[in-house]
Amino acid sequence: MFEEGQYFAPVNTDADGTVVVELGETHPGFADAEYRDRRNAIAALALEWKPGQPMPTVDYTDAEHEIWRLASAELATKHQALASREYLDGSERLKLPADHIPQLHEVSELLEPLTGFSYMPAAGLVPLREFYGVLADGRFHATQYIRHHSVPLYTPEPDVIHEVIGHANALAAPRFAALYRAAGDAARRVHSEEALEFVSRVFWFTLEFGVISEGDGLKAYGAGICSSYGEIDEFRDMTILPLDLVTMGTIDYDITHYQDKLFDAGSMDRLEDVVGEFWENCDDDAIERLKADAA
Repeated sequence: MFEEGQYFAPVNTDADGTVVVELGETHPGFADAEYRDRRNAIAALALEWKPGQPMPTVDYTDAEHEIWRLASAELATKHQALASREYLDGSERLKLPADHIPQLHEVSELLEPLTGFSYMPAAGLVPLREFYGVLADGRFHATQYIRHHSVPLYTPEPDVIHEVIGHANALAAPRFAALYRAAGDAARRVHSEEALEFVSRVFWFTLEFGVISEGDGLKAYGAGICSSYGEIDEFRDMTILPLDLVTMGTIDYDITHYQDKLFDAGSMDRLEDVVGEFWENCDDDAIERLKADAA
């Protein structure tokens, strides 16, 4: 599946109520019983949470904090050279802690005064329409686990580093935050699964894997690139295409590899004019007309 809300490891609840996160055999933590128990416990916290309750607190270990410290420091260095100005402005406004994994309530307390966004816990997979829809309300579903200690700079699925370093820095920038809200409005407005897929694919190629031309070269603003230690070094070597709604909304891609086709927004103004305006006004009929006109 292509949707952010659907590329987590599946989370199931056994007959006795035990929460189990299903890791694939190639996952770095697959054979680590302690890590798997940890993932199950963190997922259970999210499943037990109800809106209106205090955000679940994860008692992170020193080893988990150390993974955050390492990844945070390495990514911060790369961001200075390779992240877009708007993303860097958001990072400077938010000032995430570099020495420990912040709790989701901490991130929300930093973020809400800036753009009104706050986080809510996710055990894993979130229904697609719900995942995108709550963006319209300034809410963001996020996992709370962190990647396996054997690969501190890699994760096969979105973890707290992706959710917070990748997305929260963008959500702290008002112009990006407005685009997230517009995507949420679009997800609520469309009715068919095909139209929702189109909306989410445009999100994938912009707010997840978007790049933008600036005076000193091509920069990344998508959370998927800005939270990936490896991909942020490689994105400039990929096939770079101009923004095109129909291509972004229909192109196939593989989430298990670095994205080999990326779309250059050209400028924040153009990103807002093309993508923001699409999300603000699209409906099922408009999306079908776009595809028909491009055929």
